[in-house]
Amino acid sequence: MPGTRLLLLLLLLLFGGGLAPGAADDDGAAAGRCTYSFTVASPGEAGCPEAGDGRELRAELAALAARLSLLESREAGAAAPAQSPRVQSARPSTPAACGDLLRAVSRLEEDKGRLEREKEELRRRLESSARELARLRAARCPPRARGSPRDALHGSGQASPWDPQTIDYQELKSARMEVPASHLLEETAPGRPDAEDSGCGELVWVGEPVVFGQADSIAGKYGVWMKDPEPVPPFTRATTWRVDTVGTEVRQLFQYDDAEQFSKGYPAKVHILPRALESTGAVVFRGGLYFQQRRSRLLAKYDLQGEAIAVEKEIPGAGYHGQYPYSWGGYTDIDLAVDETGLWVIYSTEKAKGAIVLSKLDPETLEIQRTWETNIRKQSVANAFIICGVLYTISSYTVPNATVNFSYDTATGTSRPLSIPFENRYQYVSMVDYNPAERQLFAWDSFHMVAYPVRLARA
Repeated sequence: MPGTRLLLLLLLLLFGGGLAPGAADDDGAAAGRCTYSFTVASPGEAGCPEAGDGRELRAELAALAARLSLLESREAGAAAPAQSPRVQSARPSTPAACGDLLRAVSRLEEDKGRLEREKEELRRRLESSARELARLRAARCPPRARGSPRDALHGSGQASPWDPQTIDYQELKSARMEVPASHLLEETAPGRPDAEDSGCGELVWVGEPVVFGQADSIAGKYGVWMKDPEPVPPFTRATTWRVDTVGTEVRQLFQYDDAEQFSKGYPAKVHILPRALESTGAVVFRGGLYFQQRRSRLLAKYDLQGEAIAVEKEIPGAGYHGQYPYSWGGYTDIDLAVDETGLWVIYSTEKAKGAIVLSKLDPETLEIQRTWETNIRKQSVANAFIICGVLYTISSYTVPNATVNFSYDTATGTSRPLSIPFENRYQYVSMVDYNPAERQLFAWDSFHMVAYPVRLARA
């Protein structure tokens, strides 16, 4: 009896943190037996699917209590002859009785050892359940997700061809960017320096990038995508063009008739260029694709409707194939651009010692109409674009929070430093071009084709 009570006391001390106090039945005590009952605290976690095996523990503890009661009864029955002299005198000790007593004691010892092992196992399981319950309390039983989650563009195993925003929303956002500036001015307080107008102005703000497409192979790590700001039928402003520029023989020009085709990556037509294209400096303007031919300073105009080279022209002294690229490399020595005033080419020469040179081109003949030499080193900036005759450069192609860091005004022939935030969301921007009809910057950022809304100050 004392050994069993000690065992019960140890169990109560062991499980005291997770069990309610044991309750003894007084009626049973009067009859020479003590019956103990145990309860396991349940703060509500059993409602969670991962709440553990609390019910199984309670059942095992109840079974253990029953076995302890039975052992106590056996011990009381075996000890009764020793406690009562009258019983001893009435039932004298015999060798057989001593053998039975020894066997009973042996069985009790075996049961005690087994119970000790079960107690240790229950202790480990209880500790494990306590840790699980603590985890569930911290998680507060989050509800199960309803339905299948949408594929995310970042952080998933499979690359999604879409930004989480829908086509309709993106088109609506672009349409809002194209609201006539006169309407915007009516809603803008007089005298504000960032008010837009319908004409040219100074760049003062670049918004967050919106993803319009995503390349699905290594050939699309960097490239160029564009729309014609002055399209020629049968093409429209909705027609989108794309070139994946990874490779030594880049000749494929993908044509998409609408935004849905472009987003899904299903071209309406693939043009095979007669000349290989180099780098990401191509543009589409007035029904033609203008590009630099591979390993040369030759420019070409590819007629999109006639599907043939319409004109070729060399840029005298222009560096090419890695002589004066942007800081990210990619043989970006010669970069074509379009703005409100027409067609431009951005490059450098040995005479300029690596500084950016701007030339205005005749779109029909590719003849140089006028040239400006800046004091901005081409290899010190990541990309460049032109808005309203002003050259703008970007500080980095990898830093997430880059800036538009310099401008050069061809009207005054002066440059100045800037600090307009520019987000490299995917941290590998290999192409940036301005589209004057969309009033957006188009960029290629590590497999992603994105567009940035811009705001121009009142001229």
